[in-house]
Amino acid sequence: MNNKQTIVITGASKGLGRALTLAFAKLKARLAICARGEKDLLKVKKEAEALGAEVLAVTADVSIAADVDRFVSLTELSYDTIDVLINNASTIGPSPIPFLADTTEEDFQKVLQVNTIGPFLITKRVLAGMLSRGAGSIINVTSEAGNTGYSGWGTYGISKFALEGMTETWADEVQDTGVRINMVDPGEMDTEMHDLAVPDCDYEIGEPEDAVDVFIYLASEESSKVNGQRFQAQEFALTNKGAV
Repeated sequence: MNNKQTIVITGASKGLGRALTLAFAKLKARLAICARGEKDLLKVKKEAEALGAEVLAVTADVSIAADVDRFVSLTELSYDTIDVLINNASTIGPSPIPFLADTTEEDFQKVLQVNTIGPFLITKRVLAGMLSRGAGSIINVTSEAGNTGYSGWGTYGISKFALEGMTETWADEVQDTGVRINMVDPGEMDTEMHDLAVPDCDYEIGEPEDAVDVFIYLASEESSKVNGQRFQAQEFALTNKGAV
């Protein structure tokens, strides 16, 4: 990966977002990270800077258009261009996740606002610059619950189904432009969000750090011709062990 690339990561204050930030920091990338929680975000910023990365950290809610514009504008002001966007910010809504029949309209809208409209807003804001340069990689974080409908995953699953459809649609729209848009299912991970989604988990799950290899690949020139694909991070890590 070119260490002069600018990598934008949403939801970077914990879990997979933190793991991705530190993984790219080790590669000395220029990072622009955001999250709603300022304290945790600044902690991750310090961790990444200690690894030698240049880091812009902005407290922002990607479901709010004004926050998205401010975050992206500050990133462009600091780094000029954005080479890679990782749409990681997500919410499960109420915990434990209620059945759809028990989900309020307000909670349904909130989850879709963050998980689907958020990636739409920031992708649209970033895409114009990528298209003008004829280069860029956008990576959307999805879930198995966004590929197969499961009882108990409710609005979260539906929001990820929508994200997968949006990824495929946008990928088809940017075909042959030099910009690529793909999605990654990181698998179940030991995170705060997973604890909320599956409070009584009694089976083994992975760590966020186990899922980073496929993101590094999709950020690199090695994947310059890869567009509209869905990757499973754990499967990628097993089949490409030692290659990234």
